[in-house]
Amino acid sequence: MKIKFCGAARNVTGSCHLITLDDGYNILLECGLFQGYAKNVWERNNNWYFDPADIDTLILSHAHIDHTGRVPKLVKDGFRGRIYSTHATRSLCAIMLLDSAFIQERDVEYYNKRLLKKKNKNAKKEPREPLYTVDDVKPVMDRFITMSYDNWQTIRPGVEVLYKDSGHILGSAGVVLKITENGIETLIGFTGDIGRPDRPILRDPQPLPPVDYLLCESTYGDKEHETTPEQSEMFLKIIKSTCIDKKGKLIIPAFSVGRTQEIVYMLDRMETAGLLPRIKVYVDSPLAVNATEVFGSHPECYDDDLNKYLLKDDNPFGFRDLTYIRDVNKSKALNDSDEPCIIISSSGMMNAGRVKHHLANSIENPKNTILIVGYCSPETPGGKLKTGIESIKLFGEWKMVKAEIRVMDSFSAHGDRLEMYNHIKNQKGKVKRIFLVHGEIDTQKAFAKYLNERGLTNIEIPDEDHTFNL
Repeated sequence: MKIKFCGAARNVTGSCHLITLDDGYNILLECGLFQGYAKNVWERNNNWYFDPADIDTLILSHAHIDHTGRVPKLVKDGFRGRIYSTHATRSLCAIMLLDSAFIQERDVEYYNKRLLKKKNKNAKKEPREPLYTVDDVKPVMDRFITMSYDNWQTIRPGVEVLYKDSGHILGSAGVVLKITENGIETLIGFTGDIGRPDRPILRDPQPLPPVDYLLCESTYGDKEHETTPEQSEMFLKIIKSTCIDKKGKLIIPAFSVGRTQEIVYMLDRMETAGLLPRIKVYVDSPLAVNATEVFGSHPECYDDDLNKYLLKDDNPFGFRDLTYIRDVNKSKALNDSDEPCIIISSSGMMNAGRVKHHLANSIENPKNTILIVGYCSPETPGGKLKTGIESIKLFGEWKMVKAEIRVMDSFSAHGDRLEMYNHIKNQKGKVKRIFLVHGEIDTQKAFAKYLNERGLTNIEIPDEDHTFNL
């Protein structure tokens, strides 16, 4: 059998890996959207390293768009197989893919309008069509087969799949494939995105059983995060210094699924404990509002701490000073207000969504703070702000960076290098080869060295469109 790496190879977006069996049966692990501002993103999202009609089965680890965002295009371009996921992943995909489709339509409309205005300068450029539309999402949802954790499911004779809770977002999973060819059984493991132990809301990541070949994420393979007590104390200090001392706005760019709910839950617990000052908190993202409702529908994913907390607070995602905003006019009103407040808004990398408007309206005010709480691709506004730039271009205008920029990677739903190592160390003595995916190349090299020093060897860092025989 063979494996081809079709995305998230030496970068952290567009997760997509193709396994081809000896008889030609094709299994696709993930079908993610390439995100960011790289010049070739449009081309990469519109082209495949395979024929979608040749794919027999699609297996998803979790619902984040960099892992699922091209599924509607896959179906649109000819895929007719089944899509396997956990129950919660399907629930999240139902809202996230619709949101993504709306963004595809809106972005193409904006691009084509700009093209018309500059038609003489861009004579060689053609108008674009969306990758997919809202109408393309329903046929996707009809193809899902959902599974519980820890139960083997037969995909076809000789191919079985197992999900293990990866503790990354609601419904996230590591994947094990049991493939029997010519009487020989081979186990292929895929970590998906590895979550973090002792985090709020979700259960701790569960390791995969020992496998023959392992695909392992590597996002934070060169660093370790702050501990939880340090994180809570630092977060509260940032809130007080911004909203109480400076009377400014605390803007938190956060992914709508996972990060937003964790931050809200942390604020809820602070409020219950009497630690949170009386400050207005706004969650300004229609997708985040919908996703939070989905969280309430899947208690099977909760950890013991949240189940115990529910006994004294039956709404862990709501408190007296919290307001969820769907309406765009109410979102715009936040930009005109001088009220000290916390605004949690997507996207996490600040390259799209309502948070980009909040950033543009807040970045030049030294009273405000932009708190970056997760990974940002280097070319995105979030990635640029992390480097300490003095000015940034937003909506065609250059803005001076006068607001305070703070970074708390400990909020990340990705495990750090020690947590990832602990997650896969049970593979020693069994695994024949480890493929590092979903990481920037320098980080992957550092993580490979880190693993080698701890007894995990035979590590590959595949490039995009690279094929290996297993």
